[in-house]
Amino acid sequence: MSPAQQRGLALWALLLSAGVCLGFLPVSRLAAVLILLAVIGLIAAIGFAVRCRVQDEEILPLEGLPEATYRQPVVLVCGDLPLAWPQSSPVLNVTQGCWIRVEDDQALEQVARQLLWQRPEWGRQLSVMVTVCPQKHADSEALTSRLLALRWQISLLRKESGHSVPLVLNGQAGSAMVRDMLWQAAIPGEGVRIWRESTAPGSIAAWVSQGGAPAMQQQVLMNSLMRWFHQHVNAVFTDENPDVPAIKPAAVLWGMGPILAGSLASSAWTAWLSRHTAMQQVAGWQPVGTDSTVISPLPDFVLPLLPEGRGLTPRGRTWRCALTLFSLAAIAALLSSGWNNRQLLHRVSFDIARYDRIGMDNYGPKADAVRVLREDAAQLDNWARNGVPIRMSLGLYQGERLRMPLLDAIRSYIPPPPPPKPQPKPEPVPKIVRLDSMSLFDSGKSVLKAGSTKMLVNSLVGIKARPGWLIVVSGHTDNTGNPELNQTLSLKRAEAVRDWMRDTGDVPESCFAVQGYGAGRPAATNDTPEGRALNRRVEISLVPQADACQIPGKHPAPSQDDGASQHNGE
Repeated sequence: MSPAQQRGLALWALLLSAGVCLGFLPVSRLAAVLILLAVIGLIAAIGFAVRCRVQDEEILPLEGLPEATYRQPVVLVCGDLPLAWPQSSPVLNVTQGCWIRVEDDQALEQVARQLLWQRPEWGRQLSVMVTVCPQKHADSEALTSRLLALRWQISLLRKESGHSVPLVLNGQAGSAMVRDMLWQAAIPGEGVRIWRESTAPGSIAAWVSQGGAPAMQQQVLMNSLMRWFHQHVNAVFTDENPDVPAIKPAAVLWGMGPILAGSLASSAWTAWLSRHTAMQQVAGWQPVGTDSTVISPLPDFVLPLLPEGRGLTPRGRTWRCALTLFSLAAIAALLSSGWNNRQLLHRVSFDIARYDRIGMDNYGPKADAVRVLREDAAQLDNWARNGVPIRMSLGLYQGERLRMPLLDAIRSYIPPPPPPKPQPKPEPVPKIVRLDSMSLFDSGKSVLKAGSTKMLVNSLVGIKARPGWLIVVSGHTDNTGNPELNQTLSLKRAEAVRDWMRDTGDVPESCFAVQGYGAGRPAATNDTPEGRALNRRVEISLVPQADACQIPGKHPAPSQDDGASQHNGE
């Protein structure tokens, strides 16, 4: 992945993070901004750390690597490497794959990490080949320790890369009896086969039968190499170890060719041969000199047996990473939207339950609860008209299922009765003043007695002339005597009281109305002396009447009882 593609992915990740943080996270706006800043810092820190790590681990110049679209097997070669590598670069491209030389066994995992940083899509096609030449090792324990270290390196590589990383074990030995390189390969499911540069692969039996005695002799030597290799190399990688996982090789190769330069006259291999064959000098395996030809070709025939790359191109990988980031952002947005809708459902349901728990006669708290419901309903209506907020969307909106229960609760509200209106104070109406006729007049007379003035003054304190009120003076008698005379007497007595009030209080005559009822309106029964005494009376009262009690030359002030006086007049 090119730096430009990496920068594009980083920008894409920032845009998605901004959308999720600012649009969906169920937190305050300030908290969302802080989370976004933390994500930006994390992305920048990861990019900086990875770049520094790769720069620090560039221990192998990998010039000549194929393009990122390369899909053939790529094999890291370590162990007993040929003294003469075909070219100066550690990268060797052949027709069927690519070989990469790793000088330091301890750097195998680091070289692989560096390679996968430059070619991330090569993880599926990466393999490791460990070459062991028994004639170059004097100490079997040192060889075992070295192979265990390689086993640990390959385990780390598998764990960090996430790929199986097949292992190929390659055993090579030099013999004076062999002029051309002879390979035998043990591949799971296919048995052991013969590989030679000039012929097609075939079975051991066919090769021995066709080669005669020389082939038989070479096969005996090869069988000894196989047994030694299985005991000192295969077992190191496949034996159970509590600290390092076992690694089953994908293929085991044994190569036999001309004398190898650097071979030891006395090695772990020769010691093993002497111990197992009881021979001090094994013909054909002893080096003939240090100036021998160095021929140790790489087993190209094994490359088609190794996994090829099935990964994406760099552009496809970039799109896959972008899609992965989008999927993660979509999942985060969906989870946040679901949580926001859950909170909305919980809040509105709580408000409805709180409203239902409050009695309708508890006017204050009930009014507060319905006010909260109306606010909830207004918010839901606003979202229904103007669109649901993005943080509640993505098909998870729960507001529509809340509207009807919310409206039903609001409709059930019965407002408290209005407070009673203050009643206007009625206009104080003076009580009817009743005067005993026998205390004011002599029997059968209509002239006021000389001593009646004081009683009139004390009795008529509440009777005052007022605009819009008529002073009604009515006279009454009992039923004894002539009715017509009683009628006349009652009227004259009323007129006498009116005249006294008019002259004494300087009240206009228009303020008075005089009536004589005789015995027509008794206040008590006339069958008893006490009742007849009560019926002999003069009553004075105020009656509302428009245009009553006018002062000459002035218009009376309007009275609130004008309508009442008109009604009474009718």
